[in-house]
Amino acid sequence: MERFGLYLVMTNPRTSYVRCAEAAVEAGLRYIQLRHKPGTRAEIVAAGREIASVVRGSATRFIVDDDPAAAVECGADGVHLGQTDMPVPEARARFSELSVFGLSTHSPGQARAAVAANPDYCGVGPVYRTPTKAVPDPVLGPGTAGEIVKAAPFTTVAIGGINAGNLSEVLAAGAVNFAVVRDVCLAENPYDAIRRLQDIWLEVESARAPGGSAE
Repeated sequence: MERFGLYLVMTNPRTSYVRCAEAAVEAGLRYIQLRHKPGTRAEIVAAGREIASVVRGSATRFIVDDDPAAAVECGADGVHLGQTDMPVPEARARFSELSVFGLSTHSPGQARAAVAANPDYCGVGPVYRTPTKAVPDPVLGPGTAGEIVKAAPFTTVAIGGINAGNLSEVLAAGAVNFAVVRDVCLAENPYDAIRRLQDIWLEVESARAPGGSAE
C-alpha cells in the first residue's frame, strides 16, 4: 500500500486550477485530481491540459474524474472511476495510454468486490457528510472507513468531508491516505492549506513508525 497522505481533489478552486496544481507540485503531493463540476467536456479538457503542463516532469500524478477519454485527451496520468462509470478492467483495456486507474467505494461490500477489478487505489467514503456531490452516498463515519482501509489489500484514500479539524480523527480510526476538496480549494493560499494538512498527517505517520512517539 502506498502511503502519501493528501490526495488533492480540485473542484472550482477559489484561486485557479493552475495555482492549486502548482501548490500541489511544490508541496510534493503524489496525486491530484480534476473534478470539474459542473463543466462541459471542452472546459474539462482545457483545464486538464493546463494542469498536465504544470505537473509534467514532477512526481505528482494527475488524475481526471469519471472520463477516461478526456483524461487521455488532456494528457493526464490516470482516471478515477465511480461505481456507475466504465468498469476498471474495461477502461484499462481501452485506454492503455493511462497508467493509473482509481475506483470509488462506498461500503465494505463494494471494497471487497473491488479486489477483482484490480484498481491502483480505491477511494473510501464518504467519511463525513459533504456538499460536493449532488446525490451524496450514505456516510460511513471514520470507524467504518477505517475498518475498510485496514481490510483492503490495495492502496486506499479516505474521502468525504475531511478537513484539518477532523483529519486526526480519520487517521486515528485507521485511514492512511486522505482526499480533501474544500479545505484547499476554498483557501486563498492553497500551498499553506496543503502544508497544514500534510503536517498533521506527517505527525501521525511519525507516531505510527517503529519507535515513534505521539509526544
